[in-house]
Amino acid sequence: MSDEDIDDVDSAILYALQEDARNMSSGDIAERTGTSDSTVRKRIQRLESEGIVKGYSADVDYQRSGYPLRMLLFCTASIPERGELIPEIMQIEGVVSVQELVTGEQNLLVTAVGESDDDITPVAQALLDLGVTVADEVLVRSHETKPFGKFDPEQAGTDD
Repeated sequence: MSDEDIDDVDSAILYALQEDARNMSSGDIAERTGTSDSTVRKRIQRLESEGIVKGYSADVDYQRSGYPLRMLLFCTASIPERGELIPEIMQIEGVVSVQELVTGEQNLLVTAVGESDDDITPVAQALLDLGVTVADEVLVRSHETKPFGKFDPEQAGTDD
């Protein structure tokens, strides 16, 4: 599926799911989009099967749940191996995300959480054991996300 295949209804569905997938029923989305409940369910199934909607997850406040440290580790791996290393990196205790970067010297961004430095230090060591160089570490105070504005039917056709 290309960007051209994502129409206004798909965009509105994606926006609604990003807002609150847990509490947003297909009927609620149908009302927003002016379509039927069954159309929304079919569209969601298609978006899932085509890998556009990859899953649903909870937005956890790690600090409030007892893990106050969120560390970004900017790493460098060999270009041919970096994509192959992501599943192994995701298996490291404390790692909650890995992003493959395509510009700059650092080409992986690893996010780890923990209670103390004693939780983060083994993450860096495990990365080194995989042949990944940790170039920089950044401690994050807060992290907020929002739905992508281009999917918002209210914003359609405007520049964000």
